[in-house]
Amino acid sequence: MSIVSDLVAAQPAAAPSPTASPVRRPLVQVHNEWDPLEEMIVGIADGARVPRADPGLYAVDYAENHASADEIPSGPYEHRVIAEANEDLARFAETLAAHGVTVRRPEPTDHAATFGAPGWTTDGEYNYCPRDVLLPIGDMIIEAPMMLRSRYFEPFAYRHLLAEYVESGARWISAPKPRLPDETWTARPGEGPIIAELEPLFDAANVLRVGRDILFQISRSGNRLGLAWLRSVLGPQYRVHAVEGVYDGTHIDTSITLVRPGLVALSAERVSPDKVPAIFARWDKIWVEDMVDTGYAWSYPRASIWQGMNFIMINPALAVVNELQRPLIRQLESHGVGVVPLPMRQARTLSGGFHCVSVDIRRRGTLEDYT
Repeated sequence: MSIVSDLVAAQPAAAPSPTASPVRRPLVQVHNEWDPLEEMIVGIADGARVPRADPGLYAVDYAENHASADEIPSGPYEHRVIAEANEDLARFAETLAAHGVTVRRPEPTDHAATFGAPGWTTDGEYNYCPRDVLLPIGDMIIEAPMMLRSRYFEPFAYRHLLAEYVESGARWISAPKPRLPDETWTARPGEGPIIAELEPLFDAANVLRVGRDILFQISRSGNRLGLAWLRSVLGPQYRVHAVEGVYDGTHIDTSITLVRPGLVALSAERVSPDKVPAIFARWDKIWVEDMVDTGYAWSYPRASIWQGMNFIMINPALAVVNELQRPLIRQLESHGVGVVPLPMRQARTLSGGFHCVSVDIRRRGTLEDYT
């Protein structure tokens, strides 16, 4: 060692400048569905309603069981539905907080108010399912270009949070706001694609994060232009895979649920062995066959019994699951996963289980390759 090096080595470490700003960590940081959870948004059921009839609502939710859009049971849900849903959401939020998770909530909205864009007018739905609205990937949070007119301004209920996330160093972008003309919805179920390729469309719940691999379900709530837009935004750091032939209803998280690296739960009814996404080729699989019908309190359930697959991971060893889904709970426990069973009485009525009614904003972990 030279004399200069000796002198440098002998010097005490410089004290940090009292005026130096600490390095801030963005409040948004999430790479998968299982890393230890630090912050989560949980929805609210206040003012929830079935929106007024229009071509999109009919094509997406009602065409399979109703002869025309006139049969859509539009209007507010009864008080008991809202009260029970909010009670269950509050208990869910309290459980997360007890596990050290910061819980945030959307702002209440007047969903009965009318609004519109050129060519159409509608009213709102709810702030019950933030998973559909916001898509955090890494330190970026994306407002999704949702395919229902009634949810056009739903992201506004989260603007107070988004502003705070940006101030912390996160990136906030919005997908191109769609026009949603009548031509958006092209066919009845079984007669071809439900949504046209006129503009990028997808709900954030069409997407699952598996580190550098991102799954995007092509369905009546996500089209190929939406897939192409997401690929262009995320760039070469990520591999965005189309998931097709699994479930053409709406969201991916009632058919495929990620548990931890190397373990995925799959709906045996919807996911045939030849349709399992290739990234799970070497993973262990929980084939879920028994779903408990948890019932509904409305003239028509907005979700199938597979809403029971809609669970969330607090960490790789602990899941929050609808307490009535006992067969699923036993399957998870047999794979060494602890379960917090909680009530979710209106999951089928309002179309939202624990994964739907929440969106993870920050999980403790790094971007990794799991394939």
